[in-house]
Amino acid sequence: MNEINRLVIATGNTHKTEEIRKLLGPYIKIIEDLKSYPEIGEIDETGLNFEENASLKAFAVGEFLGENSLVLSDDSGLEVSALSGEPGVFSARYAGENASDDENRKKLLRKLNEIDSDMSDWSASFKCVMTLVKGSDKLATFEGSVQGTICDEERGENGFGYDSIFIPEGYENTFAELPSETKNSISHRYQALEAFKKWLSEA
Repeated sequence: MNEINRLVIATGNTHKTEEIRKLLGPYIKIIEDLKSYPEIGEIDETGLNFEENASLKAFAVGEFLGENSLVLSDDSGLEVSALSGEPGVFSARYAGENASDDENRKKLLRKLNEIDSDMSDWSASFKCVMTLVKGSDKLATFEGSVQGTICDEERGENGFGYDSIFIPEGYENTFAELPSETKNSISHRYQALEAFKKWLSEA
Protein backbone atom coordinates (compact mmCIF):
# COMPACT_ATOMS: atom_id res chain seq x y z
CA MET A 1 0.00 0.00 0.00
CA ASN A 2 1.13 3.53 -0.82
CA GLU A 3 1.49 5.18 2.60
CA ILE A 4 0.45 8.80 3.08
CA ASN A 5 1.35 10.51 6.34
CA ARG A 6 -0.22 13.89 5.59
CA LEU A 7 -3.01 14.91 3.25
CA VAL A 8 -4.48 18.37 2.69
CA ILE A 9 -8.12 18.55 1.63
CA ALA A 10 -8.68 21.52 -0.70
CA THR A 11 -11.78 22.78 1.09
CA GLY A 12 -12.79 25.14 3.84
CA ASN A 13 -16.00 23.21 4.42
CA THR A 14 -15.55 21.56 7.82
CA HIS A 15 -18.54 19.24 7.28
CA LYS A 16 -16.90 17.85 4.17
CA THR A 17 -13.55 17.48 5.94
CA GLU A 18 -15.13 15.56 8.81
CA GLU A 19 -16.82 13.14 6.41
CA ILE A 20 -13.48 12.53 4.71
CA ARG A 21 -11.68 12.11 8.05
CA LYS A 22 -14.17 9.45 9.13
CA LEU A 23 -13.57 7.50 5.93
CA LEU A 24 -9.81 7.97 5.57
CA GLY A 25 -8.74 8.27 9.20
CA PRO A 26 -7.42 4.70 9.49
CA TYR A 27 -5.24 5.17 6.40
CA ILE A 28 -3.71 8.63 6.83
CA LYS A 29 -2.13 10.06 9.99
CA ILE A 30 -2.76 13.77 9.43
CA ILE A 31 -5.70 15.20 7.46
CA GLU A 32 -5.90 18.99 7.22
CA ASP A 33 -8.01 21.40 5.20
CA LEU A 34 -7.79 25.03 4.14
CA LYS A 35 -8.75 26.23 7.63
CA SER A 36 -5.08 25.52 8.42
CA TYR A 37 -3.95 27.70 5.51
CA PRO A 38 -6.04 30.89 5.52
CA GLU A 39 -3.38 32.62 3.44
CA ILE A 40 -4.48 30.61 0.40
CA GLY A 41 -7.77 32.49 0.32
CA GLU A 42 -10.77 31.78 -1.89
CA ILE A 43 -10.25 29.69 -5.02
CA ASP A 44 -12.47 30.67 -7.95
CA GLU A 45 -14.46 27.67 -9.18
CA THR A 46 -14.76 28.63 -12.84
CA GLY A 47 -14.89 25.10 -14.28
CA LEU A 48 -17.78 23.91 -16.42
CA ASN A 49 -18.09 20.59 -14.59
CA PHE A 50 -17.13 18.88 -11.34
CA GLU A 51 -13.85 17.48 -12.70
CA GLU A 52 -12.64 20.87 -13.92
CA ASN A 53 -13.43 22.50 -10.58
CA ALA A 54 -11.78 19.68 -8.64
CA SER A 55 -8.61 20.10 -10.70
CA LEU A 56 -8.63 23.89 -10.32
CA LYS A 57 -8.78 23.62 -6.54
CA ALA A 58 -6.24 20.81 -6.28
CA PHE A 59 -3.63 22.56 -8.42
CA ALA A 60 -4.14 25.93 -6.72
CA VAL A 61 -3.45 24.41 -3.29
CA GLY A 62 -0.76 21.99 -4.48
CA GLU A 63 1.24 24.71 -6.19
CA PHE A 64 0.92 26.98 -3.14
CA LEU A 65 2.07 24.32 -0.66
CA GLY A 66 4.90 22.96 -2.79
CA GLU A 67 6.02 19.87 -4.64
CA ASN A 68 6.06 17.55 -1.62
CA SER A 69 2.50 18.28 -0.55
CA LEU A 70 -0.28 15.82 -1.31
CA VAL A 71 -3.61 17.55 -1.92
CA LEU A 72 -7.02 15.96 -2.44
CA SER A 73 -9.76 18.17 -3.83
CA ASP A 74 -13.45 17.44 -3.94
CA ASP A 75 -16.05 19.04 -6.15
CA SER A 76 -19.51 17.70 -5.72
CA GLY A 77 -23.11 18.68 -6.07
CA LEU A 78 -26.69 17.82 -6.78
CA GLU A 79 -28.14 17.31 -10.25
CA VAL A 80 -31.94 17.34 -10.59
CA SER A 81 -33.53 15.84 -13.70
CA ALA A 82 -36.53 18.19 -13.90
CA LEU A 83 -34.16 21.19 -13.72
CA SER A 84 -31.93 19.91 -16.56
CA GLY A 85 -29.14 19.07 -14.15
CA GLU A 86 -29.32 22.15 -11.93
CA PRO A 87 -27.87 23.16 -9.56
CA GLY A 88 -24.81 21.08 -10.61
CA VAL A 89 -21.50 22.93 -10.19
CA PHE A 90 -23.45 25.83 -8.66
CA SER A 91 -24.85 23.68 -5.83
CA ALA A 92 -23.06 25.59 -3.06
CA ARG A 93 -24.04 28.99 -4.49
CA TYR A 94 -27.35 28.23 -6.18
CA ALA A 95 -29.16 31.13 -4.54
CA GLY A 96 -26.18 33.50 -4.86
CA GLU A 97 -22.46 33.71 -4.07
CA ASN A 98 -22.93 34.00 -0.30
CA ALA A 99 -26.14 31.98 -0.05
CA SER A 100 -26.74 29.73 2.94
CA ASP A 101 -27.62 26.05 2.65
CA ASP A 102 -31.17 26.96 3.67
CA GLU A 103 -31.46 29.56 0.89
CA ASN A 104 -30.15 27.09 -1.68
CA ARG A 105 -32.66 24.42 -0.62
CA LYS A 106 -35.55 26.88 -0.67
CA LYS A 107 -34.67 28.03 -4.20
CA LEU A 108 -34.43 24.43 -5.41
CA LEU A 109 -37.83 23.47 -3.97
CA ARG A 110 -39.42 26.65 -5.30
CA LYS A 111 -38.17 26.00 -8.84
CA LEU A 112 -39.22 22.36 -8.72
CA ASN A 113 -42.74 23.31 -7.61
CA GLU A 114 -42.97 25.85 -10.43
CA ILE A 115 -41.88 23.36 -13.07
CA ASP A 116 -43.27 20.06 -11.78
CA SER A 117 -45.69 20.65 -8.92
CA ASP A 118 -47.14 17.13 -9.03
CA MET A 119 -43.66 15.68 -8.37
CA SER A 120 -43.87 13.44 -11.43
CA ASP A 121 -40.09 13.47 -11.83
CA TRP A 122 -38.14 14.78 -8.89
CA SER A 123 -35.32 12.31 -9.47
CA ALA A 124 -31.82 13.54 -8.69
CA SER A 125 -28.27 12.40 -8.12
CA PHE A 126 -25.41 13.52 -5.96
CA LYS A 127 -22.10 13.44 -7.82
CA CYS A 128 -18.54 13.78 -6.60
CA VAL A 129 -15.22 14.09 -8.39
CA MET A 130 -11.93 14.10 -6.48
CA THR A 131 -8.51 15.01 -7.82
CA LEU A 132 -5.24 14.04 -6.13
CA VAL A 133 -2.12 16.07 -6.84
CA LYS A 134 1.42 16.23 -5.55
CA GLY A 135 2.56 19.80 -5.93
CA SER A 136 1.73 20.60 -9.55
CA ASP A 137 1.59 16.96 -10.69
CA LYS A 138 -1.79 15.25 -11.09
CA LEU A 139 -1.74 11.72 -9.69
CA ALA A 140 -5.33 10.48 -10.10
CA THR A 141 -9.03 11.29 -10.32
CA PHE A 142 -11.79 9.48 -8.42
CA GLU A 143 -15.57 9.62 -8.93
CA GLY A 144 -18.75 8.59 -7.17
CA SER A 145 -22.50 9.11 -7.51
CA VAL A 146 -25.70 8.15 -5.74
CA GLN A 147 -29.20 8.20 -7.22
CA GLY A 148 -32.31 9.34 -5.38
CA THR A 149 -35.25 11.72 -5.31
CA ILE A 150 -36.01 15.15 -3.89
CA CYS A 151 -38.72 15.32 -1.22
CA ASP A 152 -41.03 18.32 -0.93
CA GLU A 153 -40.09 19.29 2.62
CA GLU A 154 -36.95 19.34 4.72
CA ARG A 155 -36.50 16.35 7.01
CA GLY A 156 -33.76 15.50 9.46
CA GLU A 157 -31.10 17.28 11.46
CA ASN A 158 -27.92 15.54 10.30
CA GLY A 159 -25.76 16.35 7.31
CA PHE A 160 -25.48 19.62 5.42
CA GLY A 161 -26.20 21.15 2.03
CA TYR A 162 -29.11 19.39 0.35
CA ASP A 163 -29.07 16.35 2.66
CA SER A 164 -32.40 17.20 4.28
CA ILE A 165 -34.31 17.05 0.97
CA PHE A 166 -32.52 14.13 -0.75
CA ILE A 167 -33.79 10.55 -0.34
CA PRO A 168 -31.24 8.03 -1.63
CA GLU A 169 -32.51 5.17 -3.78
CA GLY A 170 -33.55 2.17 -1.68
CA TYR A 171 -34.31 4.26 1.43
CA GLU A 172 -37.32 6.13 2.81
CA ASN A 173 -35.32 8.63 4.84
CA THR A 174 -33.36 11.65 3.69
CA PHE A 175 -29.59 11.78 4.06
CA ALA A 176 -30.19 14.14 7.01
CA GLU A 177 -32.40 11.57 8.76
CA LEU A 178 -29.99 8.67 8.31
CA PRO A 179 -27.22 8.01 10.85
CA SER A 180 -23.92 9.42 9.59
CA GLU A 181 -22.50 5.87 9.45
CA THR A 182 -25.26 4.86 7.02
CA LYS A 183 -24.90 7.93 4.85
CA ASN A 184 -21.13 7.54 4.78
CA SER A 185 -21.49 3.96 3.55
CA ILE A 186 -23.52 4.85 0.45
CA SER A 187 -22.79 8.47 -0.44
CA HIS A 188 -21.17 9.84 -3.58
CA ARG A 189 -18.19 10.96 -1.48
CA TYR A 190 -17.86 7.47 0.02
CA GLN A 191 -17.70 5.93 -3.44
CA ALA A 192 -15.02 8.37 -4.61
CA LEU A 193 -13.00 7.73 -1.46
CA GLU A 194 -13.33 3.98 -1.92
CA ALA A 195 -11.74 4.44 -5.35
CA PHE A 196 -9.02 6.52 -3.66
CA LYS A 197 -8.38 3.77 -1.11
CA LYS A 198 -8.15 1.24 -3.94
CA TRP A 199 -5.59 3.48 -5.64
CA LEU A 200 -3.62 3.61 -2.38
CA SER A 201 -3.54 -0.18 -2.17
CA GLU A 202 -2.37 -0.56 -5.76
CA ALA A 203 0.09 2.32 -6.00
